[in-house]
Amino acid sequence: MDKKNYITVTGYKILQDELHGLVSNERPKLVQTINWAASNGDRSENADYIYGKRRLREIDKRIHFLTKKIETAEVVNHVLNQGNERVFFGATVMILKNNTLEITVKIVGQDEIDPKFNHISWTSPLARVLLHKNVGDTFNFTSPSGVDELEILEINYI
Repeated sequence: MDKKNYITVTGYKILQDELHGLVSNERPKLVQTINWAASNGDRSENADYIYGKRRLREIDKRIHFLTKKIETAEVVNHVLNQGNERVFFGATVMILKNNTLEITVKIVGQDEIDPKFNHISWTSPLARVLLHKNVGDTFNFTSPSGVDELEILEINYI
């Protein structure tokens, strides 16, 4: 992990909650089920045992992944930028695309991307272009669909 792992306060809490749920709830229950299944005898045809062991490996991988993400996370409290007229990490930016379409995007960490809510990674091409721009700035953005003219209408840190 040579890149910084910036994350919002909310995103960090979500990772911590998932890790806590896996470690203190789901994994212990699964271990108990596997132990029960193992005590029933023949493990080669025991679906509870086979599935349980497979699921336990998946959970352990996820726990390892989340632990590393949390250890390397750099939490950014974007609310501190409230009132700022520049785009920084955590900004919710309203953009006018080609003088016709308004789009609102939020710049978040890589673990918080959600296309349904227009949450984009700070490492995405659009976010990289937006960072450090001001309200009223107009610029061209090249995407796979072509070149678009964008204007920043509003910046919020909600």
